Amino acid sequence: MPAELPDPTIDLSTSRPAEGPAPSPEPAPSPEPPAERRYTASQWRLVWWRFRSHKLAMAGAAVVLLLYLVALFADFLAPYGTERFDGDHTYAPPQTLQLDGDGLHVHGYTATVDADTYEQTYTEDPEQRVSVGFFVRGEEYRLLGLIPFDRHLIGPTDPDATVYLLGGDRTGHDLLSLLIHGTRVSMTIGLVGVALAFALGVVVGGISGYVGGTTDTLLQRLVEFFMSIPTLPLWLGLAAALPYEWGPIQRYFAITVILAIIGWTDLARVVRGRFLSLRGEDFVTSARLDGCRPPRVIFRHMLPSFSSHLIASLSLSIPGMILAETSLSFLGLGLQSPVVSWGVLLQDAQNVRVLTSAPWLLVPGLAVVVAVLALNFAGDGLRDAADPYRK
Repeated sequence: MPAELPDPTIDLSTSRPAEGPAPSPEPAPSPEPPAERRYTASQWRLVWWRFRSHKLAMAGAAVVLLLYLVALFADFLAPYGTERFDGDHTYAPPQTLQLDGDGLHVHGYTATVDADTYEQTYTEDPEQRVSVGFFVRGEEYRLLGLIPFDRHLIGPTDPDATVYLLGGDRTGHDLLSLLIHGTRVSMTIGLVGVALAFALGVVVGGISGYVGGTTDTLLQRLVEFFMSIPTLPLWLGLAAALPYEWGPIQRYFAITVILAIIGWTDLARVVRGRFLSLRGEDFVTSARLDGCRPPRVIFRHMLPSFSSHLIASLSLSIPGMILAETSLSFLGLGLQSPVVSWGVLLQDAQNVRVLTSAPWLLVPGLAVVVAVLALNFAGDGLRDAADPYRK
């Protein structure tokens, strides 16, 4: 019997079996998770992040930056140059800026001399009016040592007038102008002295720790010899040995060399200790096996491994250099007039009788305190940020 053929009127493509559930559609493939983004911060970025969280260090760094900007633009910021003085206004008291409908101004002085003591006394005279302005014309100078310029940030509108915003000294110089010009010398002498001391400390300490043996013993005895000498007598002796006929620039660089000769020993001992701990590390051994000479191993492989610590030590050494220059100049054995520094300006503060009548002469001492504190705060923050073992 022949098999029955399907009915041609039925669409087999749409027919479903009568029994059993309909097949469920396959689920759509889930999207692949995005590739994980990985970011690796460099050592210097990690140091910056940690330093930025140190509030006192950030404040100290801002003050230090401000001081170096003052040193860079000292001629523009100072109302007068270092040679401008008025002998009729010795120990003139500070004048107060006043603002009224006619603009910014200060009142002049009326000086009286005591017939018995010859002491000069100043009283404010409202009838005398000295106009003060910003970006006024004054003495010509070279901006950044290159561009001829005659504008000053603040000063009297009359170039022949004299304004004492922080008072005057014993010769009639404007103390504010001298303080600003002294910032250039006092802040840069720390940089030059620290740079020389840094070079000596790294070279001597690196050789001592890398070579070891008899060389290490001899160099450490040399370091201990310098450290055993009292600091202040050594300063006085070396500074007194400078010829008096030397000019201000020669004495300036001689003082920096003296400070560098004294200030390199602590850094040399630190570098030596680091080298003793690093010379047995695998990367140092690999560099030696690759045929690197000792100078390349020291300066290319070992020093960069603790460069952040060196920078922190460098920043903490600058305050010591500034204090050393200030002490020598204060005692009359450092920089001498006509060079202007904070230590030279403090020479007038040696006389107690002068301080009773002109206490504003201690303002350079306040500048030293602010600079040293700011540098110490910034150095402490940098040292903490560069310490890999700090939690």
